[in-house]
Amino acid sequence: MSNDQAVRTVPSGAPRRRGFSQHMNEISLFVAIVVLYMVFTTTANGFMSFNNQINILRDAATIGIAAWAATLIIISGEIDVSVGPMVAFISVALAYLLQCGVPTPLAFVLAIIIGAALGSIAGILRAYFDVPSFVGTLGLWSALRGTALFMTDALPVSIGRNEIVDMLDRAVLGVPPAAIIMLILFAVFAFVSRKTAFGRSVYAIGGNPQAAFLSGINVARIRVQLFAIAGAMAAVSGILLLSRLGSGNATAASGLEFDVIAAVVVGGTALSGGRGSMLGTLLGVLVITLIGNGLVLLGINPFFQQVVRGLIIVVAVLANIQAIKRGAARNKG
Repeated sequence: MSNDQAVRTVPSGAPRRRGFSQHMNEISLFVAIVVLYMVFTTTANGFMSFNNQINILRDAATIGIAAWAATLIIISGEIDVSVGPMVAFISVALAYLLQCGVPTPLAFVLAIIIGAALGSIAGILRAYFDVPSFVGTLGLWSALRGTALFMTDALPVSIGRNEIVDMLDRAVLGVPPAAIIMLILFAVFAFVSRKTAFGRSVYAIGGNPQAAFLSGINVARIRVQLFAIAGAMAAVSGILLLSRLGSGNATAASGLEFDVIAAVVVGGTALSGGRGSMLGTLLGVLVITLIGNGLVLLGINPFFQQVVRGLIIVVAVLANIQAIKRGAARNKG
């Protein structure tokens, strides 16, 4: 082989190796999903039953719809811990709207607008008052949970018979509508994150907000938009929760924010910002959902399930940190 041929063959192999390393997280998550299916199929009675697989899809949708927006927020270097109370509050608000006779389609639109407006509060606090997003969304978490409990006295708010709401929990060819909505939104968010100026701006802000601002990106506006989108997605989850339970419930979706964050982090999104993918989050959602479902079928104590969830988050963060260090070392090399 000549020297010229050797020079030409090296670049052709290098991109393939880089491409493989970039998708290593997704590949490992896919393998983990296969392993989880094998383990729970042999140890958990009823895991592979049709009804349980439908339940897995419903649970995945509850986490996933909120996780798409949370992925963008974390990529931008922020955090949102208000998801659970937001979903519960929206389900209560929607139940009261339906009780008051508001047409169902209009009530859905109003619920999404309310969610976006509430989410934008945290965005405004972060963008224009320099309140850390963790603090702003933690305050929103407490306010929404307390308000929902006060409005309902911690009791479910029944909506009675509603054909449109019932349709949202009626399987289509064996697939829950919630799962279909989740996948449609996944496609939308995947496109936005990779193929639009807005998505590229989110990555730029997460990498270096000062540099993004100097390059002409309106950092404050995008931060507000991100939290408004997160509120709207929480509202969609609240609508689906109402259809599943048949009532608004202030105590529902407890701990959902931790499942969402765990799914995003397990999916490979860096908490420091600037790195992440929707595909990784989708696989992370499946991992978290399968673990939760399998532990329930195995009869594991619910309190211990919280321990497992916490360990998953810690291990995922450690893996992220190591991946960032390895990437930095390769760049230096």
